[in-house]
Amino acid sequence: MKYQMLHKQLIYCWQKWLLPILMPATVEIVVLTFGVLSILGSTAPMSHAQAVFPTSIAGNAQLISTTRHIEEQQTPSKSTVLNATVYRSPDCNCCGGWIAHLKAQGFKITDFSTPDIETVKQKYNVPDNLSSCHTAIVNGYVIEGHVPADDIKRLLQEKPNVVGLSVPQMPVGTPGMEMGNRKDPFSVLSFDRQNSVAVFNKYGGES
Repeated sequence: MKYQMLHKQLIYCWQKWLLPILMPATVEIVVLTFGVLSILGSTAPMSHAQAVFPTSIAGNAQLISTTRHIEEQQTPSKSTVLNATVYRSPDCNCCGGWIAHLKAQGFKITDFSTPDIETVKQKYNVPDNLSSCHTAIVNGYVIEGHVPADDIKRLLQEKPNVVGLSVPQMPVGTPGMEMGNRKDPFSVLSFDRQNSVAVFNKYGGES
């Protein structure tokens, strides 16, 4: 009898005092655990996380994701590696000026001095009327003469179906051919395997 009374008292205390206190906390823990497992085990969108977690936590997670996306957009992508192999006569000083111009614009130069520059031009199919003092190969394109670096970069970006670019002869004011304030007008020409020539860019001059 004594043990039956004690048992009833324990049941009464459990139902009256302990159960109301423990029940809400237990339910909250179960719901929170289920929510975490659901997110980890599924590809549910952010709105699902907002339904499980407090709004401030889900909002912070979305803010962090948005910030990272903006940072990725603002980070410049890696540009194409600019490798230039230059063939020039050992007696030509202006070629060195053009090479310095390319280096200043981020090009990596491999410099070959050769007494037989005409053989190089024939090898890479440079038309006689477009020839100049040096010939370069940049990422597979032929660059003949004092072509500005910006035009070479545009060529590499647009990737037209041409053999390359040329600035015929040696106009004053082109990169490597600077002479004070004098700048002769000149054109950057593109040429293809059929020797078709087109104007790629034009530069005005001041006398």
